[in-house]
Amino acid sequence: MPNGYSYNSHGTNSQGNHYCSRDYGSSAPNQNSYHYSNSNGSYYYSNPNGSTYYNSGSGHSDYTSPSGGGWTSNGGSRQSK
Repeated sequence: MPNGYSYNSHGTNSQGNHYCSRDYGSSAPNQNSYHYSNSNGSYYYSNPNGSTYYNSGSGHSDYTSPSGGGWTSNGGSRQSK
C-alpha cells in the first residue's frame, strides 16, 4: 500500500457537506479514493485498499472488504455479508 498521495479535490458545500478525493498512484487497488461527511452525521469512505465504510450517523454502519466480504450493523450487532 502506498504511503503518499496527492489531492484531487476537496471542499465543503453550502449545506456543510465535506468531500475529499485523493490519488494514491498506480500501485493502489483503488487509485482514486475519497471520503465524504455530511451535516446529518453520516459519512462514507472509499479506501485505497479497495474497502468501503459507511456510517449513517444514527446507528447503521456497513463495511465491505477488498474481497467483497464484510459486515453490516444496526445499532451494535454485526451481521456478516
